Order: sequence, then C-alpha cells, then structure tokens
Amino acid sequence: MTLPAAPMSVVPPEAPAPAPPGRPGRALDVALRVAGGGVAVVGAVATALLELILSTVRVSGTLVGVSVPLVVVANVALSWFAHEAVGTRWAVVLPATPWFVLMGAAAVRTSEGDLLLAGDNWVGLTMIVAGAMTFAVMGFRQVLAPPPVRRDG
Repeated sequence: MTLPAAPMSVVPPEAPAPAPPGRPGRALDVALRVAGGGVAVVGAVATALLELILSTVRVSGTLVGVSVPLVVVANVALSWFAHEAVGTRWAVVLPATPWFVLMGAAAVRTSEGDLLLAGDNWVGLTMIVAGAMTFAVMGFRQVLAPPPVRRDG
C-alpha cells in the first residue's frame, strides 16, 4: 500500500529580513539628512532674498507681483525638499524659520531709515501672506499625513 504524496505548497518561503544598517551606514544616513536640512535652510535664505528683490519690480511705474507666484512655488518646493531630505514631519520648520526671519527683518525700518517692505507695497504684503500660508499648508499636510508604509524585503 502506498501513501498519497503530501500536497506541495504554492507559497514561496520568505526571504530573511535584511540586517539593519551598521554603524557606517547609520552615520552616513544622519550626515545626509543634516546636509539636506542645511540645503533647505540655504535655499530658503536665497529664495527669500530673491523674493525681496523682486517685490519692488515695476513696469511703467506700476508694481507687478512677480514675487508672489515665486514665493508660493519656492516655498512648496522647499517644504517638500526638506521633508524628503530630512525624513521627519517637522522638517518644514527648517526653511520656514529663516524665511520668516528675513521677511520680518525686511519689514523693520533701520536706524538710517531704510525699509525693504513698506506698508504701502501691496506686492510685499501679499508675498508675506502667500508665503506664510504656503508654509502653513505644507506643514499641516506633513503633520497629518499617515506615516509611510515600510516595505522591507
């Protein structure tokens, strides 16, 4: 009498989980995240200065708002880059902080009487509101986003 053969499994065996990164891999990861955060900060300073320069552009004596769309696009890009490079939800703070500091400094009159963003400059005021709203929306989206699904294997 012969016994029936055992049915074969159609599920392939699972591969072993990859080993966690060692000390050199972890140090490189942290260094790249710190460098990415630094790039986000430098990018925020550069775009804020460019936006301040462009806030006074005039055509035939009339202010044109070329810096307003620039501030929205630049702040979305900086927020996204900081989030991707640093890998944390709070990363939007990195480009937002220097941007807000520069906009605040530009709105304060110096001892010599110089002022970059005057109260009668509609482009400058719109630029500050649009930039602040952009950072707020990007930060809100990053904080409320579900954590990424890890796919090990």
